[in-house]
Amino acid sequence: QVQLVESGGGLVQAGGSLRLNCAASGRTFSSYGMGWFRQAPGKEREFVAAISGRGGTTNYADSVKGRFTISRDNAKNTMYLQMNSLKPEDTAVYYCAADDTYYPGRLAAEYDYWGQGTQVTVSS
Repeated sequence: QVQLVESGGGLVQAGGSLRLNCAASGRTFSSYGMGWFRQAPGKEREFVAAISGRGGTTNYADSVKGRFTISRDNAKNTMYLQMNSLKPEDTAVYYCAADDTYYPGRLAAEYDYWGQGTQVTVSS
């Protein structure tokens, strides 16, 4: 079992950058694939990015590819999402999630553990 806490959200102007953090408490962090999802009001929770247990494999939604970078530091039990060139349509609550499967998927239903979310607001 793992507990997840996101931080780093906030208000930023379009074109700016933010780095989100996901701190994990658990004994086997490196055993979990990890992902970032986001949800805007009235919309389904959507996949943003995922990273395998030791960071060797990453996947990105087309909407963020080239702008966002997912990474993890297993020594610190922390996952990151570096967000550059932010757009107003990136505004959402961002959630980190852990998957018992070593290689992460793109579907929210596949993930077993979730953080509380952190708000990202991008002004035009």
